[in-house]
Amino acid sequence: MTTGTYLEIDGRPALRFVREYPDTVERLWDAVSDPTELTAWFPARVSFPDAGSPEPGGAVTFTFTEEGDGGTGTVLACDPPSRLTLTWAGDELRFELSPLKAGSRLTFTTVLADRDTAARSAAGWEVCLAALDEATAGRTPDAPGGPTPTWRRHYDDYRAAGVPAGAPVPDA
Repeated sequence: MTTGTYLEIDGRPALRFVREYPDTVERLWDAVSDPTELTAWFPARVSFPDAGSPEPGGAVTFTFTEEGDGGTGTVLACDPPSRLTLTWAGDELRFELSPLKAGSRLTFTTVLADRDTAARSAAGWEVCLAALDEATAGRTPDAPGGPTPTWRRHYDDYRAAGVPAGAPVPDA
């Protein structure tokens, strides 16, 4: 089952995912902005070398196995506890949090550098956001990584739904 929506923002391809949580916006903010908490669900380790936490204009380092091997980015916006926007590998990652009567809503939008990466990216973010769901529920999720059978199922579902594809898919 796919939960993301393909759209275009200012002529660029994008994906949007909306999730609701019983947690407060402040608690959810920690889950999306604290490098220690990001390790539970984000596809790379994240660090903010300039300040230790996200600061507008500050650097972001993404690491898989060796320091910085996932590239670098920039914090475009940071308005705790409601908005964080980062760049990564040409993509823009936007986390918008809003309070609900009981809990909070996360709207995660990724504006993609390349249209043909949409299905691949959507499948990856499905896996990552499922891990975030587990982490915020107090469970220990499996760390996201690689094209698992679950990832492949999401990828196939997005392709079947007409989401642009064609970018190389890594081997399992």
